[in-house]
Amino acid sequence: MKPDHNLIWITIMMVFTQLVAFYLVRDLDWKWVMFWAYAFGSCVNHSTTLAIHEVSHNSAFGQSKSMWNRWFGMFANLPIGVPYSISFKRYHMDHHRYLGADGIDVDIPTDFEGWFFCTTFRKLMWVILQPLFYAFRPLFINPKPITYLEIINTLTQIAFDIIIYYFLGIKSLVYMLAASLLGLGLHPISGHFIAEHYMFLKGHETYSYYGPLNLLTFNVGYHNEHHDFPSIPGKSLPLVRKIAAEYYDNLPHYNSWIKVLYDFVVDDTISPYSRVKRHQKGQVVLE
Repeated sequence: MKPDHNLIWITIMMVFTQLVAFYLVRDLDWKWVMFWAYAFGSCVNHSTTLAIHEVSHNSAFGQSKSMWNRWFGMFANLPIGVPYSISFKRYHMDHHRYLGADGIDVDIPTDFEGWFFCTTFRKLMWVILQPLFYAFRPLFINPKPITYLEIINTLTQIAFDIIIYYFLGIKSLVYMLAASLLGLGLHPISGHFIAEHYMFLKGHETYSYYGPLNLLTFNVGYHNEHHDFPSIPGKSLPLVRKIAAEYYDNLPHYNSWIKVLYDFVVDDTISPYSRVKRHQKGQVVLE
């Protein structure tokens, strides 16, 4: 349970890689702007959101420098185009403390999502629009007062977006936003959203993924390990599995996020309702 300082340099590299991409796409035809947004930018931006996930657990600078992690999260947020780093931290801590708690864990789909997105076509639409549901779901399930850090995050992001538009033009701005929307929607990496906690097998609420895309996602696929030890950086989660193999090797797990997405869409027995929901008892302390 110690910080992963390599996370800092990897995140900085991803941010500057996207800055170079913003420059390179500024004069391309629109079809190529959208092509590169999906083929390249989506992978970088989704990976960056998972770097922010790591930072939300204070993995960059350690638990003793929580504010350093918050400021760095805002920096990592820049190429995504939409301010969310600070808010994600607040809601994600609730997800770990109160996994599946009704009205607290905003990772749980709303009743409307479970009721409406129940056919193959509708589930496909739900997967495509996942980033929008994740963005607006907290407003309906567990709205929180706005903090000064969220205001700073928002103002910083708006200023960055304006700078990109002013110096590089509309195509660079669209590339940035499209990369985030496409990368968090119908995309191979997005299989982790469903793989993590959707109950494909009755009695198993959380699943790990041990496929190659962990290399791009800071080992977020090691999800049972992550929920057991959320203060251990992603780079060390394979070591957790190795040390405690008797606890993890016999659990059901995935080797393909693409297959998870396919099975979710076509399997009539799986829907946004396929989550464990708990009615919380006792005292609740929210982030």
